[in-house]
Amino acid sequence: MQRRLRATIISVVVGAIVLTGVVTFVLAAHAARTRTRDALALQAADVAQAIKSEIDGGRSPVMMLRILRAPFKDENGVILVVAPGGQLVDIDQPRKAATLPAGLRATDLRTAGLLQGQVVSGIKRSIVFAAAPYQATFKLPNGTPTLTQVVVLTRKPDTGLRQALPWFILSAAIVLVVAALVGDRLGRRISRPLRDAETVTSRIAAGDLSAQVPLPERGFPELASLAQSINTMAGTLARSKGLERQFLLSVSHDLRTPLTSIRGFAEAIADGAAPDNARAAEVIAAEARRLERLVKDLLDLAKFDARRFGLDVRQVNLAELVADTGEGFRPAAEELALQLAVELGPPGAIMASADPERLAQVVANLMENALKYARSRVAVGVASSEQGAVIWVDDDGPGIAAEDLPRVFDRLFMSSRYPARQVGTGLGLAIVAELVSAMGGSVWAESPTGPNGGTRMVVNLPGWMRLTAPTTAAV
Repeated sequence: MQRRLRATIISVVVGAIVLTGVVTFVLAAHAARTRTRDALALQAADVAQAIKSEIDGGRSPVMMLRILRAPFKDENGVILVVAPGGQLVDIDQPRKAATLPAGLRATDLRTAGLLQGQVVSGIKRSIVFAAAPYQATFKLPNGTPTLTQVVVLTRKPDTGLRQALPWFILSAAIVLVVAALVGDRLGRRISRPLRDAETVTSRIAAGDLSAQVPLPERGFPELASLAQSINTMAGTLARSKGLERQFLLSVSHDLRTPLTSIRGFAEAIADGAAPDNARAAEVIAAEARRLERLVKDLLDLAKFDARRFGLDVRQVNLAELVADTGEGFRPAAEELALQLAVELGPPGAIMASADPERLAQVVANLMENALKYARSRVAVGVASSEQGAVIWVDDDGPGIAAEDLPRVFDRLFMSSRYPARQVGTGLGLAIVAELVSAMGGSVWAESPTGPNGGTRMVVNLPGWMRLTAPTTAAV
C-alpha cells in the first residue's frame, strides 16, 4: 500500500506539472502572439508613414524599407503594390505578382481593407504579420499614377519559453523529488496504522478478544477513530462473550437442577425407596413444568431473534388483564409469605392496543421477577398518563444498582449482586423487553436509592384511552 500511495502521489504531481506546463505554454504563446501583433501593427504603420514621407522627397521606397529594417534584423518585410482590382504586384515589376513573406498568402492580407487605408494584422500559424498601406506616386511607362503601396512586416513571436524551459524542467524535477518524499512519509503514516488494524482484526477473528490496536500519538484523527472503534468492538465482544458464558452456565444450572430432582425421585420410586410416592410424583411434575417453561422461554428468545413470532394486536382492557394475571400469582406469593397487592386505580377501563396473551406474559414475567427479590410485599397496578397506559410492578427487595439499571433487560445479563429465590427461568426480563418493543411500547426499571431499596418495573403502551364504565376486574 505504501508503494501504491507513493506512486499515486507522484503520478498526480506529474499530471499536475504536465497540465500546468501545457496550459502555461498555450496561454503564454497566445499572449505573446497578441502582443507581437499589436506591436507589429503599430510598427508597420510607422514604417509606412516614414517611407511615404521619404518617397515624397524623392527616395526609393525599397531602399527606405531596407534602412528602416536595419534595427530589426530578425524581421521579414516587403513593400508591394495593391492594384485597384485588389491584386498584389511587385513594386519593381508591376506586371509581376508580388512575392510575400514565407507563410503568408494574398488572401491573408485582406486587400479590400488595405485599399480603404486600414492596417491589417493577424496570426498565421507561428507567424505574426501586419500590413500598413500608404498612398504614393508610382512611376509607370505610361504615366505616374498614385497607387496604394503596402508595407508588410512579419515576425515570429518570442514567448520566452526557450529560456524558461530548463528552469521549468529543474523545478519539475525538484517537485517530483519532494512529492516522492512526501508520498513515502504519508504512506508510512497511513499504512502503519492500517497494518496494525489488520493484524488486530485478524487476531480478533481468530478468537483473541484481548487484542488492542495501538492508538497513534500523532496522526490522522480518522485513523485514531478507526483504532478506537476496533478496540471498543473487541471490548464489547469480550464482554458479550463473558455474559454469554455466564448465561449458558446459568441456563445449564437451571436445566440441571430440575433434571437432578426428576432423576432422583424417579429412581427412588423405581427402587421403592420413596417415602411418599404421591409427593415424589408431585415434585417430578413440578420440576417437569419448570423445565418446560425454561425450554419455552429459550424458544421464545430464538423466535425473537429470527423475527418469527406473530402478534394479535387489538384493544385490551388493561385493568382486567392486570387483575387476572396478578391474582394468578397470589398462591405463589402466599407460599413465599409475601403480601400481594393489585392496584387498578380509579374506576373505569383503561384500554390500550396490545396482544392480550403476550401482554399477560409480560406481566407474568415481571411478577416472577418481583417474587424473586421481594422481602415482604409485591404490588402490580395499571394507570394512565399523558405518555400512555402504564403497567407497573413493585417489590420491596434490595433494589438494583444504578450501573445495572440500563442492562437488566439484556438477555445475557445475570446479576449475582443479591440472592434471589428460584422463581421463573431467569429469562423473563429479556422476553419482556422483546415483547414490549414488538408492541410499540417501552419498558424500564426504577430503583430509588436509600435504605428501603425496592424496584419498580414500568411498561408504557401506546394507544390508550379510559372508559367511564366501571371495570369488571376484581382484586
